[in-house]
This record gives sequence, C-alpha cells and structure tokens, in this order.
Amino acid sequence: MKIEAGIAARHESIKAFRRDIHRHPETAFEEVRTAALVAERLQACGIEVHTGLAETGLVGVLRRGNSNRAVGLRADMDALNLTEHNDFEHRSSIDGKMHGCGHDGHTAMLLGAAEHLAAKENFNGTVYFIFQPAEEGGGGGKRMIEEGLFERFPVEGVYGMHNMPGLGVGHIAASSGPVMASADVFIITITGTGGHAAFPHKTVDPVLIAGEIIVALQTIVARNTDPLHSAVVSVTMIAAGEARNIIPETATLTGSARTFTAEMRRLVEVNMKRMIEGIAAAHGATASLDYEHGYPATVNHRLESEIAARAAAAAIGAENVVHDFAPMMGAEDFSYMLEERPGCYVFIGNGEGDAHPMCHSPDYDFNDDILPIGMSYWVRLVEEVLGPA
Repeated sequence: MKIEAGIAARHESIKAFRRDIHRHPETAFEEVRTAALVAERLQACGIEVHTGLAETGLVGVLRRGNSNRAVGLRADMDALNLTEHNDFEHRSSIDGKMHGCGHDGHTAMLLGAAEHLAAKENFNGTVYFIFQPAEEGGGGGKRMIEEGLFERFPVEGVYGMHNMPGLGVGHIAASSGPVMASADVFIITITGTGGHAAFPHKTVDPVLIAGEIIVALQTIVARNTDPLHSAVVSVTMIAAGEARNIIPETATLTGSARTFTAEMRRLVEVNMKRMIEGIAAAHGATASLDYEHGYPATVNHRLESEIAARAAAAAIGAENVVHDFAPMMGAEDFSYMLEERPGCYVFIGNGEGDAHPMCHSPDYDFNDDILPIGMSYWVRLVEEVLGPA
C-alpha cells in the first residue's frame, strides 16, 4: 500500500489536530470548539463553509470543473459521556467526557482529505464535506436532514466511514445491504393487584408476570422469526416494589430491540405487544407497551457500495478490501441519510488485538496510523464518483 505523497505530508498536522480535539471532547450539540476549528481550517484552504445546521453542524463546499454532479462525504464530531482511563498526553481534559468511539479520527480524516482536495484540480463537480454533530444518541444526522441538508446541498450519493477495532490496519470493509441494525427501546408496564407478601392469593403479582414475560420475549427471536433473519430482544432493566414484604401493584421492564429490516422491526413490535398482553391477561393483570423507534437500520445501496469498494481498492489495494464483513447489531444515525439518498457506509480497520479496544471502552483510542489511509479513501472516492477535471 502506497500513500500519495501529498496525503502522507499531511499526516503529522492531521494527527496533531485529532489529538487536540481528543483532548477537548464535546458531546451532542455542544461541538462548538470542534466545529470552529474545522471551519477555520476549511476556510484557510479556500473551501466555502456553511455553519449552524443542527446547531453545531457544518458543511464545506468545494467546486472544481464545470460538472453539475455532487457527492456528500460525512464525518461525525461528537464525543461520549464516558470517563477516560488512558493516561497518555492527549487524554481527555474533561472528566466524564471522552472520544471513545473515534469521531475525533473521523473528523480529522475528512478534514485532511478536504485540505488535500482543495490543493488539487483532480475532479469535476462539487464535494460537500458534512461534519455532523450528535451521532451518539442525539440524532444529529436526522436534524440536519430536517433542516434542509440535501435541499441546500443536493448530492447524488452520500458516503460515511467508521473505524473498526478488530479489523486490521490497511483494510476497509465495503459491502451492500444492511451493515448496522435499527435500535429501538421499549418499556413494558405490568399492572396487577398489590398486597401483603404473606397472602399472595389475595394479589395479582406483577413481579411473577414480569418473569414470565422476560422468558417469553426470547421466543420472538427463537420461534417467531425466520432463522436466517437476525433480531435481538434484550430486557436490560427491571423495576418493581419498595419493600421486601409487599407484593407491588406494578412492575416495569425496559430494554432494547435490534433488527436489520423494516419487516423484522414491525414483527418484533407486533409480537411483543401480543405476547405481553396475553400473558398479563392470563393472570388477571394488564400490560402496556411503549415501543419507541430509534435509529433505523443502516442499509448500503448496491451501486454506491461498488463505487466505495473500487475507491478503497484504489487507495489500499483490492486484496485489502473486505466484501463480506458481517453486519453488526450496533446502530448509526447515518442510516437517516441513506434513507434520503443512495450511499455506502464503510468500516476502516483500527487495528487488531488488545492494544485496540472496542469503541465505547474507556481504554479506547483512535489509531493515528490509519489517518492517511482514511484520507486516501476519501480522495479516491471523490475521483471515482466525479471523475477527472
């Protein structure tokens, strides 16, 4: 793998930038400093900058040639509410906040690619560099869309990239179809009849019913869905009672449901409602379901995935492109952009082994060695989509 000289020359500058924003993490819709630094560097190399989308989001615009074609490249900027365990020099300076998912690296790679492209005349069309806030649960991508992202910056395709610990350095995974799941949350409220624990026959025990429901919910995946179609239903919180000698009147179950298709998503919700109401009724109780749709599944489009794979091959060699990377049950709000425009979301290897913990770990850090690889991918992607000037 050979990194273009112009990109390699930017490595140290982009690494310093990445470590600076790692040291100063900002969480959802608070990315004021990060966005200002990005805007300053984009403007310094002649890129037109539009700020204020979804509060702290921004878009850089770079035009070359005379084509009306345009492509969108997206990076997320926000950090996590997580206390960092690392003790290196660029560790977080803010207690309880850290870049534990690599969005500092994503921002740095897209910025570096933008600076490199601004110095060249090697494409024909318009590139929109989309720096998005609030991916970590805030739905910043959805808000940018609602505030007119694609009306103001019309693109024929939109592309995203995320680092992946466990995937070797120098590899990029690009495949069509679902790559990440939808993420829904549910709250089940069971209402029975409370009373003295010594006289259970005079009560309708919601705790007992809750136990049955927890076990029964697993049959949605085991017996109500096609074994070839993945789904996860997890009860993660149980709340009931205030005293050890009192059977409470209510019990609450909270959890998460993950699926890869709209059909499976609907099936889980419908079966969950039917199941909890039936079990509660069998005991003389009632049960209600509050099912909230979170991020939809991230589904790559076929043509754009092929384009992304060709760009990756041009950047790192065809033998280093992974076409069969297994979909993951994590969720990503780039999914909203893929519902609006065709595109592809790829994974770039962050390194294998214990030295590279999984994202959302307090021991995580983005691997600076992959910065030029990600920059190269973005540059090749622009060339692949828009063609030569």
